[in-house]
Amino acid sequence: MIPRVYIDTSVIGGCFDKEYETTSKQLWKEFIAKKKIALISDLLQLELEEAPTIVKNLLNELPFESVEQLSLDEESIRLASLYIQDGAVAESSLSDARHIAIATIARADVLVSWNFKHIVNLNRIRRFNAVNLKLGYPIIEIRSPNEVLNEN
Repeated sequence: MIPRVYIDTSVIGGCFDKEYETTSKQLWKEFIAKKKIALISDLLQLELEEAPTIVKNLLNELPFESVEQLSLDEESIRLASLYIQDGAVAESSLSDARHIAIATIARADVLVSWNFKHIVNLNRIRRFNAVNLKLGYPIIEIRSPNEVLNEN
């Protein structure tokens, strides 16, 4: 079974950031090689509208078979609001909460991000998952890209 990996904007930006470039590009190669499915939301695409062309074009490198499109819908908007209400993140991190909600509802195998302040943060992950479990959703695995690379 091919892992379904939700990516946020930081993963794409990481391909152009000296600190995260090597790992981000390796993950991208795994999507291109169809070792993983990239879950791409319309929220991600909206956030990329302001990005430089070279960053936006990175999504075009992915083969059709390696991409699953997801949408920000009423259910994910509601779940994200509940994350904020529960204190998992502040209102100013609404976009981060929405990424997590979309990935949770889509039952992604993992959400990957370089956002260590608001997403890849143990205390926040516990809060997100507490809300998920309370509402009958599965827990969501949240990791940095280097934690999900194939070892071969």
